[in-house]
Amino acid sequence: MAFIDYYEVLGVSKTATEKDIKAAYRKLARKYHPDLNPNDEQAHKKFQQLNEANEVLSDPDKRKKYDQYGENWQHGEAYEQARQQQAHQQRSYGGGGGQAFDFEGFGSGDDFSDFFQSMFGGGGGSGSRRQTKYRGQDYNAELHLSLKDAAETHKQTLTVNGKNIRITIPAGVENGQTIKISGHGGQGANGGPGGDLYIKFLVADDPRFKRKGADLYATTKLDLYTAILGGEITVETLTGKVKVKVKPETQNSTKVKLKGKGLPVYKKEGEFGDLFITYDIQLPTNLTNKQKQLFEELAKSSA
Repeated sequence: MAFIDYYEVLGVSKTATEKDIKAAYRKLARKYHPDLNPNDEQAHKKFQQLNEANEVLSDPDKRKKYDQYGENWQHGEAYEQARQQQAHQQRSYGGGGGQAFDFEGFGSGDDFSDFFQSMFGGGGGSGSRRQTKYRGQDYNAELHLSLKDAAETHKQTLTVNGKNIRITIPAGVENGQTIKISGHGGQGANGGPGGDLYIKFLVADDPRFKRKGADLYATTKLDLYTAILGGEITVETLTGKVKVKVKPETQNSTKVKLKGKGLPVYKKEGEFGDLFITYDIQLPTNLTNKQKQLFEELAKSSA
């Protein structure tokens, strides 16, 4: 049977530290894990190779033996047997010292190569192989909201990977904002924790309002007569209509602030943004002769 380069399997150098080996194994084992590659025989084979390489290189005794004999492992085994026989004879004659090497086998051996079995033995010891716990895969989902939806704390049910998840959406969420629901991603392997669910909110544009943070901006039409003489108009907000007083001689594009009529501030209970209204003064059309005459008189008096 051929020699297996475990360092090459894990993609590390022979001087790699325990930390390097652990990191390389976790990264590759996650990539080739059978749960993530259910119908990929090559990935399953690679995963077994990674487990075998990790069993050797993460164990100081096994790694020492592996490094000591390397490609000469077959001769090394003969040397080991000779030493063990010598140790046995010493014990038989009351000599001191014990067996030079004692390597526990892991599992039944079915998951390991012939090379591993020949070099390190099959069963024995506890008969159990260490299993690395793997964190479940993270999931990503998108949730579409209207601007009005974003203005109210409410609950919605999402279906993610065939499971219904009921979440509370805080008022004031931004377009593109992402929140994390811990443990609601993919299931972990070997008793590992579940992944997380990341939900990205997509808040649709509203034809009436433009949003900047918690503040809203809108344009309201204002007739010429109210602009000149002043008065009161009805303005639409996100939560309903309100009365707004207009000062006399209001100019076109004048901006007024309706305090607290914007969106709730995200996760700050009782705080709200403002609504800024810009007046768009409308000139009258289809004037009667009398109306034209009045405007002419006004123009002459202003000259």
